[in-house]
Amino acid sequence: MIPIIQTTQLCKKYGKAMCVKDLDLVVPEGAIYGFLGPNGAGKTTTMKMILQLVHPSSGAVSVFGKEMNHKNRLDILKDIGSLIESPSYYGHLTGRENLEIISLLKDVPKKEIDRVLRVVRLEQQKNKKVSQYSLGMKQRLGLACALLGNPKLLILDEPTNGLDPAGIQEMRDLICSFPKEYGMTVMVSSHLLSEIDQMATHVGIIDRGELVFQDSLSALHQSSSSTITLRTLDNDAALKLLADRAIACERRGPSLVLPMIQDDALASLIYMLCEAHIGILRVEEQTNTLEDIFIQFTGKAASL
Repeated sequence: MIPIIQTTQLCKKYGKAMCVKDLDLVVPEGAIYGFLGPNGAGKTTTMKMILQLVHPSSGAVSVFGKEMNHKNRLDILKDIGSLIESPSYYGHLTGRENLEIISLLKDVPKKEIDRVLRVVRLEQQKNKKVSQYSLGMKQRLGLACALLGNPKLLILDEPTNGLDPAGIQEMRDLICSFPKEYGMTVMVSSHLLSEIDQMATHVGIIDRGELVFQDSLSALHQSSSSTITLRTLDNDAALKLLADRAIACERRGPSLVLPMIQDDALASLIYMLCEAHIGILRVEEQTNTLEDIFIQFTGKAASL
């Protein structure tokens, strides 16, 4: 299956600073691709290069199996909806009037306007001036503009930025519905790990312009391996006993850490330690969270 988006050795340099370096993105058809990274990692620049809003310093971008260039850019963009950074709007016009202008620019029938207003749940506010809209309503209006023409691909840059918890959940529910209900592929950037975790099927993590992880969300979760943490009254004796039995174990601070084992094997291990008169203080199962994995990849805490 041809990826909806594919970049090859994509780079962007501003002066001497390399903002994006050798990026090889692959966004499968029908996916919600979560593009994750700390603020300033190069997410917005990458999305702008995919849309040809920023010219790459080197490398190539393919969308729908076609290499994006100045000759075919407009034809490809007809099937893409995007919301990059803050949505643009005319505050003195109503929401519907703003959509009418976009529909003219996109050469989309006006009947599409009522459809996208229903999709983003703005029917009741369509005749209100946009200057009177809340931030969440403005974000939904920007999303409605992107949805005009029923695009095959939706590119959203931090769509939940600045929203309250209810607005974030509403935006998340909308995005999750697009592949199944409308057959769209969605690429959505965020620095909010928890948001990507709740809506993405695939994940790319970028740090300082370089791709440090790319795979399915389930593969990212599998990286969060579990361990057994053991604390005893005599860690030195316990460590020696386990080493003599060829049981993998390492010391971390006041604890001993073992790989995840079956319950019956763990019960036998505890019995063995008790037989050797090594007092056991605590046995815990520890699981690396996605937050831990994100920090491993980027060295920075993800916002939650």
